Amino acid sequence: MTSSIATDSRANLFGSLWMIAAMAAFAVEDALIKAAADTMPVAQILILFGLGGAVVFAAIARLGGQPLFVPEVLSRPMRIRVLFEICGRLFYVLAISLTPLSAATVILQATPLVVVAGAALVFGEKVGWRRWAAILIGLVGVVVIVQPGTDGFSMLSILAIIGMIGFAGRDLASRAAPARISTAILGLYGFLAVIVAGALFAFWEGATFIRPSGPAAVALLGAALAGVGAYACLMKAMRTGQVSAVTPFRYTRLLFGIALGIVIFGEELTAPMLVGSVLIVISGLFIMWRGKQVSAAR
Repeated sequence: MTSSIATDSRANLFGSLWMIAAMAAFAVEDALIKAAADTMPVAQILILFGLGGAVVFAAIARLGGQPLFVPEVLSRPMRIRVLFEICGRLFYVLAISLTPLSAATVILQATPLVVVAGAALVFGEKVGWRRWAAILIGLVGVVVIVQPGTDGFSMLSILAIIGMIGFAGRDLASRAAPARISTAILGLYGFLAVIVAGALFAFWEGATFIRPSGPAAVALLGAALAGVGAYACLMKAMRTGQVSAVTPFRYTRLLFGIALGIVIFGEELTAPMLVGSVLIVISGLFIMWRGKQVSAAR
């Protein structure tokens, strides 16, 4: 299936640009959701955002002649994926709504570390001591950012950690999902899970929905379009060039998230956040490099 994918230097360049575009769009999505949360309940944001994304992916699937339901969507990996998607989306949206966007974005970058650890524990993939050490160093970076036991610690920062774990679980479950399920269908059910997350949180919180103001409605529409665009760019990136050459550019989301947090929301880049970011990124890049070395040696 990958034999038709070009892997020369030109393809790697374009794949990297697609990945950077995806990360920029994801950062814009986060910023627009945070802006909408100033005047709208989080539950309502999740429902409307999920609805917008689900409609787009359903249209993409139908235009491609794909059925919106196949029996495989009820498989155990897909059920697990939906549960993790609900957890990840709900808690990450709460995090970017209630905490600095830059801090939530940085913590999210630890997702690949948790995915590698999960792959070793769940799928039995061989992970040597060097990569386990890198995972621990990256998680230390998260601790540095959160600052437990200090005056700078906030319980709200736990929201981003739970969201990050949810996304890691979703990625692991996606790997185990039946191959027949297309990217568009995965996207559709992912956004349907966001709707469920919003409905559950609305029931728990007892929030009263409001009529969105003009700016909030525009922000939500923009977030949905940015999310779909980011997902499309991400899929394009993973199908252009070598995965090992393209994947490291995922960390550009950190730069975009911090920049938007500082410029739009007046946030500050603190020393713990900077140190933690460096530890997370270095650990992630080392794990990618070491994985490539191990694969080449087999």
